[in-house]
Amino acid sequence: MTTATNVFDPVAFKQTTRRQWDEAADAWNRWTPLLDKWLGPSTELMLDKMELTQGSRVLDIAAGAGSQTLNAAKRVGPSGHVLATDLSPGILKYAKTNADMAGITHVETQVFDGEDVGGIEAEPFDGVMSRVGLIYFPDQHKALTGMRAQLRPGGRIGAITYAEADRNGFFSVPVGIIRRRAALPAPLPGQPGPFSLGDPDVLAGRLSEAGFTDIEIERVEAPVRLGSAQECLQFERESFGALHQMLARLTAREQDDAWDEIEDALRAFEKDGRFEGPCEMLVATGTKAA
Repeated sequence: MTTATNVFDPVAFKQTTRRQWDEAADAWNRWTPLLDKWLGPSTELMLDKMELTQGSRVLDIAAGAGSQTLNAAKRVGPSGHVLATDLSPGILKYAKTNADMAGITHVETQVFDGEDVGGIEAEPFDGVMSRVGLIYFPDQHKALTGMRAQLRPGGRIGAITYAEADRNGFFSVPVGIIRRRAALPAPLPGQPGPFSLGDPDVLAGRLSEAGFTDIEIERVEAPVRLGSAQECLQFERESFGALHQMLARLTAREQDDAWDEIEDALRAFEKDGRFEGPCEMLVATGTKAA
């Protein structure tokens, strides 16, 4: 196998990301009950610190199937408004469908590249948020300055990212196995990926460079609890586009072998008939100065 060179093409990366999220959309939506349990505490903390109230206007970046979109919509009430955006039209359609099924009429959806949200034509927002989305943007500074541009003076940003890789074994173990099998080089500084903003200092620095003030970052324990390692493998195999992007250079047989090794490794997190994968999230907030 030829060792991959670390040449990053942001255009190709976005095209692949859009296609893979379109393909994974149905599965990601079906896993919503797990997402609500797993990411619920960090989501609620983010919304608390964004200081959303009845009537607030909220912009959700990389909204996916809209679980956190609905949480925000319930906070702001019918007098508020939530605009959910995503690069993938395939997954974003679920955000609108889920809002309609919940009887929530003040959610709007719009297909938009997260790096270009500064160009959205709308009244200023009171809050802008991105849950586990910012980490995958090739130009995080452009994305953050665009988010800031959409806020009213005094408006708040909220973002959730994975903490350091060694605190997220449920994800870093598969990443490490695939990186070794595919002979992938270590990611370059600033290159998008699951742990690109895992260092709180780096995350705070990105927000500061984009012009945000009053920056706060909190760690939240978020173990992934499932029935077995096999169930976690199913979740990741169906829903984690980042892993599929890393596997793309391998043959179908080599990919199957990688998944088998990942399942074996994940069994280390099984105990007393249950699976608990280590995970820690960072919840970051900041303010657009008046």
